[in-house]
Amino acid sequence: MNGLANLGNLWQSIQTWLFPVLEDELGELDDKHKQFVALCETCTPHEHMAGYRWVGNGCPPSDRLALCKAFIAKAGWDFPTTRALIDRVRHSPVLRRLCGWEAVSDIPSEATFSRAFADFAQGQLPQRIHEAMLKQCYGDKLAGHVSRDGTAIHAREKAVKKATPAETAPKKRGRRPKGELCPPPEPTRLQQQLTRSLEENLADLPQACDYGCKKNSQGKVECWCGFKLHIDSIDGDIPVSWLVTSASMHDSQAAIPLAQMSAGRITSLYDLADAAYDAAPIREMSARLGHVAIIDHNPRGGEKHEFTPAEAVRYRERSTAERVNSHLHDNHGGRHVRVRGLVKVAAHLSFGMLVIAAEQVLKLVC
Repeated sequence: MNGLANLGNLWQSIQTWLFPVLEDELGELDDKHKQFVALCETCTPHEHMAGYRWVGNGCPPSDRLALCKAFIAKAGWDFPTTRALIDRVRHSPVLRRLCGWEAVSDIPSEATFSRAFADFAQGQLPQRIHEAMLKQCYGDKLAGHVSRDGTAIHAREKAVKKATPAETAPKKRGRRPKGELCPPPEPTRLQQQLTRSLEENLADLPQACDYGCKKNSQGKVECWCGFKLHIDSIDGDIPVSWLVTSASMHDSQAAIPLAQMSAGRITSLYDLADAAYDAAPIREMSARLGHVAIIDHNPRGGEKHEFTPAEAVRYRERSTAERVNSHLHDNHGGRHVRVRGLVKVAAHLSFGMLVIAAEQVLKLVC
């Protein structure tokens, strides 16, 4: 429990020392400003700025640490656009100085914000900050359940046109000659994922913007243009790992990469998922990791297998996934995707997931 103990000591020092010092310097802090300070102290973005420091070539860039804190504030306050973020920073002296700009003239232009965001997205900065924070604050704690689910992400870009399939030679009709063996079927993506590393599996997933369809909680089919966010969350509504794919990709295709990613960050016992993830390779991956897979059975036209009473009680914990999804969409930028391209979309969503993870981790010690 060293991680949570250290986090408790950090929270104690924030309350008894940091908040009074900041209030003496900046004036009274409201609850939202205090939460922002606690988020930044928990995430420690300053420890990940080495790659963005000026090396002496050309004009010194704007302070990347201040810009990173500003994007954390954008996700925390749920500002819909970068322009709204800049406007708030300009008119809020407390927020401006908490980010790291002493004067209004120090705040960079919107174009500089965009260039910095592109650098952060290319280097996966919010993803790296989240992984380091999780390992430091939660890495030595046992997680009971990992709840897995996907959610629609609407994008403001055109769907990529799918290439027309190449014409194949017509199949020969009639009975196969005696002695000629039937060729084995091509392995599915799920079967291939069992034999590949995490990096290989991630590289194989589709990344283009396209159209997707999914049943909502009322059983109705909804369609959208954009991407799909796949999330692994643990007890306490803490997102552990996530990845972004094309909207058309089935949820099950992301299960094994997510399991590999989460296993490198935390130790867990149960994998909870709905019927979309009912596949033998996914269950096999859970067994390889030493987990118990509790996945709703997909009858596929046959007889449905119900959970045992004990499994049904465990499966109720999967509501964690729904809460994390709604928290992202309602409060931390899930509905305000203004950037284009999977890399930038993933970075935008990752700042929101980073804020959610830090908020929920802090609740463990507050």
